[in-house]
Amino acid sequence: MEKKKVAVPLVCHGHSRPVVDLFYSPITPDGFFLISASKDSSPMLRNGETGDWIGTFEGHKGAVWSSCLDTNALRAASASADFSAKLWDALTGDELHSFEHKHIVRACAFSEDTHFLLTGGVEKILRIFDLNRLDAPPRQVDNSPGSIRTVAWLHSDQTILSSCTDTKGVRLWDLRSGKIVQTLETISPVTSAEVSQDGRYITTADGSTVKFWDANHFGLVKSYNMPCNVESASLEPKHGNKFIAGGEDMWVHVFDFHTGEELGCNKGHHGPVHCVRFSPGGESYASGSEDGTIRIWQTGPVTHEENDHLPGNGPSGKVKAVADEVARRIESGLHIGREGKTGERNKATEA
Repeated sequence: MEKKKVAVPLVCHGHSRPVVDLFYSPITPDGFFLISASKDSSPMLRNGETGDWIGTFEGHKGAVWSSCLDTNALRAASASADFSAKLWDALTGDELHSFEHKHIVRACAFSEDTHFLLTGGVEKILRIFDLNRLDAPPRQVDNSPGSIRTVAWLHSDQTILSSCTDTKGVRLWDLRSGKIVQTLETISPVTSAEVSQDGRYITTADGSTVKFWDANHFGLVKSYNMPCNVESASLEPKHGNKFIAGGEDMWVHVFDFHTGEELGCNKGHHGPVHCVRFSPGGESYASGSEDGTIRIWQTGPVTHEENDHLPGNGPSGKVKAVADEVARRIESGLHIGREGKTGERNKATEA
């Protein structure tokens, strides 16, 4: 138990302004990836396991509030205060398209089948862009009661959810009718909404409360009061037995999902924590802060042997070997390595 108390994160520098959103890709044949949105206007792509920088998407002229990757981590999207959402090639960093809006765009999300991009923002309009017809006008879902803060897809892309900056609750929209079918009632505006990897739960953070909702019947499953106002929460994806939350006290808290008991508290950020997310395998989780850094924390040692070799202030030899390999690939042109594997990935998809 003693080793649990000392958490040494991987610290990822690079952003010059606060980090406001984090998104992990699913596990792909090339591993998994982490994309970060920052007020410095330049989303960054990293190796999800080691935190090593892969590339920066350059082109926005204002703060980027949200960024995400598609299911295969082949494309990225970003939502910005420059009144646009952009689509990027995640292998080369090239901008593929810019979707113009009439006001600040706060949130974006790829559909599960990767064919559509959902955006929302200050205009109070949910827009769905067809990524197979980039110049086609988007489908619009109006009547959001306020400026949109978060968006997500669920039910195999049949339902979308949204929360607002100044309005309480989470709204669920049936895409077939374009109507709100359910509102999840909260005391404060919801600053974070996450659909669990298995599709069972919706995790929300509002004020000083983290709630878990049944994603199919929309009933409230659990509600826990937090030690401070929290801005973001994330459920462990593999076992669903713990969750993390971060907020204004600058710490990343770990809780038991079933009891709400605090299991750990990770200190290290020098400003409020704006976003926390578990990696797709649940072996680590990332936090982004007002201090401009991303910290990747290990959920627990993989094996006793690896843990014994872990020095107090650095990664294990295995992680260093992975980092060295990533550095070598970057020097030899990383995108070539990833494109080479993309062919294999496509064959697997076709099969």
